[in-house]
This record gives sequence, C-alpha cells and structure tokens, in this order.
Amino acid sequence: MTYIHTIKDGWCYLASVMDLHSKKIIGYSFSRNMTTELVMKAFDNAYSTQQPKEGLILH
Repeated sequence: MTYIHTIKDGWCYLASVMDLHSKKIIGYSFSRNMTTELVMKAFDNAYSTQQPKEGLILH
C-alpha cells in the first residue's frame, strides 16, 4: 500500500501486487479510500493479467 498526497483529492492510495520471482508489479489498483476492496481489485487485476496455474502462493 502506497500513500499518495494529491492537491486536488488529498490522500489517495495505491495497492500493488509484486511477483517476488521477477520483482515486477503484476497488478495494481488506485483509490481515494483505503479499503479491503482496493486490495482485492489489485489482486483481481494481477490474477486476470497473469492467469496463474493451480498452486499459486500469495504472501
């Protein structure tokens, strides 16, 4: 979770999912509110773009 201060909207939040093997960001989501939904959207984004095989481990 990254906190980003903006002039227009105040604090905004960026949730990201990193592939620990490649060290690349594979999914993300941005919102004005820090919620569980923000994190789940980042995970869904990563899952849909990477389409992992069975056995995925999420830390």
